[in-house]
Amino acid sequence: MINLEEVKRTMQELKQMQSLPMEIKLSMTRQRIREWVGRYGVNGVYISFSGGKDSTVLLHIAREMYPDMEAVFVDTGLEYPEIKEFVKTFDNVTLLRPEINFRQVIEKYGYPVISKEVSKSVYYSRRSNNPENIYVKKLRGELEFEGKKSQYNQEKWCFLLDAPFGVGNQCCDVMKKKPLHNFHKKTGKVPITGQMADESKLRSQKWINNGCNLYDSKYPISNPMSLWVGNDALEYIAKNNIKIASVYGEVIADCEMDGQMWLDGYSPPKFRTTGVSRTGCMFCMFGAHLEQEPNRFQRMKITHPTVYSYCLRPWDSGGLGMKTVLDYVGIKY
Repeated sequence: MINLEEVKRTMQELKQMQSLPMEIKLSMTRQRIREWVGRYGVNGVYISFSGGKDSTVLLHIAREMYPDMEAVFVDTGLEYPEIKEFVKTFDNVTLLRPEINFRQVIEKYGYPVISKEVSKSVYYSRRSNNPENIYVKKLRGELEFEGKKSQYNQEKWCFLLDAPFGVGNQCCDVMKKKPLHNFHKKTGKVPITGQMADESKLRSQKWINNGCNLYDSKYPISNPMSLWVGNDALEYIAKNNIKIASVYGEVIADCEMDGQMWLDGYSPPKFRTTGVSRTGCMFCMFGAHLEQEPNRFQRMKITHPTVYSYCLRPWDSGGLGMKTVLDYVGIKY
């Protein structure tokens, strides 16, 4: 019988494994993919391909091992146009679409702003009359852990309860996850994704709870790149001369690290893109308040002025009405 204490993971273990050289993590990723295919078969899995740099790396790794593995792209209508064009250059990619568009999501659930966790708290707090509701307590800063104020309190964002617009976290569930869940129900296939644990506290905790491959779930999922960090993907792209979506520009070595110059052979080089650093959904406001200027909307104004105009145009004039939201939260555009 397995001793569960022996397989428990910790945040310290995650940090240690994230600090390993990329080549070691690459070997571990390949092993997790082999295990996943060993469980479900190459025709029972698919690569969740967003067209972003991380999933492009995953596609390259997986198809070196299994050239005929299917990829699936969810066309939400929120992607950079360059991403859609890039995805079309690959063979054996199945396109899925959500049942409703982004305007309909906003009408039903509200705007995705600040983060999934904060938006979720605002959404459910507005619908609760119970002062003991966990989401209400989070926004009031009343959560405690072992007699001390919890780190999960969100009182900084309590003012969103009075916002003159809806706030909700359901956009990703409706526009991305639901089409993939429907695909799973229809085909029985299970996904391999390019998610990394360092992208959020939630994903870090998921790795601690489940590791890279989650088998025993309603929706099994493999995240074989969980232990990678952002620079690993860029390093892999540079070393293997992989083509990525043009919106990223080029991947180049960043000669400045923590205010000091790195020397070849002295420390691993840091890489960056000459274009956008992340793609995701163009209209998403999650994390925009943390970005240095020019932020995603200021860059969009220059690179994609038509989309920018649509985002800021008043709702009644056929736009997304995001100017009101950005002004209320204090995000420059």
